[in-house]
Amino acid sequence: MLSAFSNKRVLLLQGPMGPFFWRLRHDLESAGAQVFKVNFCAGDRLYYPANTIEYCGTLEGWPTFLSQLIARHAIDTVMLFGDCRHYHIVVPHVVRWRHVALYVFEEGYLRPDFITIERGGANNFSSLPRDPGFYRALELPPPKLLHPLPVKHAFSRAAVFATIYALTNALFRWRYPHYQHHRPLAPLSQAYYWLRSGWRKFWFRQREVGVERLLFGPLAGRFFLAPLQTHNDAQISVHSHYSTIEEFIEDVLISFVRTAKPEHHLVFKHHPLDRGYCDYTHFLGHMITKYALEGRVHYVHDVHLPTLLDKALGTVVINSTVGLSSLLHDTPVCVMGDPIYNIPGLTFQGALDEFWLAPGRIDRELYERFRGWLLTHNQANGNFYRPLTTLPNRTGVAWPPDLGLPIAPPIPSIREPATLNTEPNLAPPSYGAGELRLIARASTEL
Repeated sequence: MLSAFSNKRVLLLQGPMGPFFWRLRHDLESAGAQVFKVNFCAGDRLYYPANTIEYCGTLEGWPTFLSQLIARHAIDTVMLFGDCRHYHIVVPHVVRWRHVALYVFEEGYLRPDFITIERGGANNFSSLPRDPGFYRALELPPPKLLHPLPVKHAFSRAAVFATIYALTNALFRWRYPHYQHHRPLAPLSQAYYWLRSGWRKFWFRQREVGVERLLFGPLAGRFFLAPLQTHNDAQISVHSHYSTIEEFIEDVLISFVRTAKPEHHLVFKHHPLDRGYCDYTHFLGHMITKYALEGRVHYVHDVHLPTLLDKALGTVVINSTVGLSSLLHDTPVCVMGDPIYNIPGLTFQGALDEFWLAPGRIDRELYERFRGWLLTHNQANGNFYRPLTTLPNRTGVAWPPDLGLPIAPPIPSIREPATLNTEPNLAPPSYGAGELRLIARASTEL
């Protein structure tokens, strides 16, 4: 609950495209927090127009600026969306030295009805316990928490917010000449991609009726599912050994042709948010021919994912949260990365070659306790783009009950040199200004 932030001095950095952080400010202030906000570009300012700190400096200068800002305003909590963004990748290094709590927003681990707000870092930066014994010792949360309010699709709103954000940045770039976005942000191309995505959704939905009948009929229980992530997902570029989606596809195909039973099929599912940007039809066609897999490999865009998970023998992912959805549907999961749910008893612990032959079973009791822990600590029922109107707060989000409460003893802090205590504007000594600048700069190359 946000009541844990009463009397806190909260600094908001970059949020989702849209007014979510503006609404969050009001909810935090209602809970008794004092809120500060840094804007990095015109799009940020559009959605958070008042009582802000404008950063117009370079990426290299950002770490020192942040350290000074935290000291000047006695900040004790920092919140941001996406801890792999260029301006965010250095934040954990700065706040660790300043003894400041960090909360990271991300898309939900449990979808579609949740968003993530996690202390310290999300995904592979998460400090979430990986010991199955930790979860087995827990009690299940109250039934109310296990049945969230349904969240409506917000694709159209997200598209509008993103297009307006990009257009605003283009028109007023002169005010933030050094700003570097973590993804391409040309307004006309973004509008084109979103429009193409809408068209492709309609086109593929019609075209895939036949393959859907095949998968949900004669092939039910005879195929493995490989959901694809977006081509520019930081989960791929930062948190995996793959550099492209194509590398993952070929890895999976090589293993499948080597050991899978001849009567089994493989289905690649395109990511819905990547629909307007990428299409792997030609690449997959080439790979299918190369490995003589004609008739056994299928590529779908808009076949219903929950039903695919119900009908699949198993799911292969890099580190996608679809793996958690697969566990919900009691479908075994093999991970090619190291997501937060890669825990013995939840995911297959052997090699992919072995998974095709014996995917195993999920420890259902362990899964329920793991899910319950997520719901209690870092999964907020709601959406960044469409507030739940039945809730009384501005964000329209039902916050997890243990949000803001400690979940483990704090890591012993490094004692600050006494000579620096009177100079709070210096960059953290354990990461010199030059080193932090290199980290920030390196983030642009991922």
